[in-house]
Amino acid sequence: MDLLIGTNNEGKVLEISEGLEGLPLKILTPKLLEIGDPPPETGTTFAQNAELKARFYFSQSALPTVADDSGIVVEALANELGLHTRRWGAGPDASDEEWIDFFLKRMKSERNKRAQFLCVLAYFDASSGLRLFEGMCEGTITETLEAPYLPGLPISACFRPDGFDHVFSNLTLEEKNRVSHRGKATEQFRRFLLEKIAP
Repeated sequence: MDLLIGTNNEGKVLEISEGLEGLPLKILTPKLLEIGDPPPETGTTFAQNAELKARFYFSQSALPTVADDSGIVVEALANELGLHTRRWGAGPDASDEEWIDFFLKRMKSERNKRAQFLCVLAYFDASSGLRLFEGMCEGTITETLEAPYLPGLPISACFRPDGFDHVFSNLTLEEKNRVSHRGKATEQFRRFLLEKIAP
C-alpha cells in the first residue's frame, strides 16, 4: 500500500515512518511526488489543520494520506505557542537554530518550565474518509539544548518527558515513539492500518 505522509519536515517523516515500520507500506512524501507548497493552516485547532493538510495532499496525489499537526503548550507562555508553535517567536521562516535560540532566551526568565506536546494525525482516503488520531506528552523544558535534534524538531532537544532523565532527542527512536505525542498518535494509526490492510 502506498502511503503519502503529508509533510516535508524530515523529523516528522522519520518518526512516523519508524512508528509504522514492519507494515507493508511504501512511504512517499510531497517532495518525492514534486507537490508544491503546503496549504495555508487556517484551522483553529490541531485537528482542523491536520485535516486540511491530509485532504490537500490527497487531492494532489489521489493516494492514501496522513498529515500531522502538532505543537507545544508551555504553561508559562499561556496562549503563545500551541497551534502557532512553528510560526511563533522567530517566525515561520526562521531556521531551526534561530527558532530554538529565541525560545530558550524567552524561557530563561520563566520559573515554571512545565509543558505538554500535542499531536493530531489526520488520515484520508477515498474509501475510509477521514480518521483522526491524537497523542499527548507532558514534561519539562530544560535550560539548554541537551542533545542534537532531528531537522525540523529543535524543541525535542530541550523537552524532557515525565519519567525520563533525558530529553526527547536523547532517546532512541523506539523510546521516543513509545512516549511522545506523535508516537502515541502514530501507534493508534498503526492499529487502524493493521485492520485496514489485514488479509
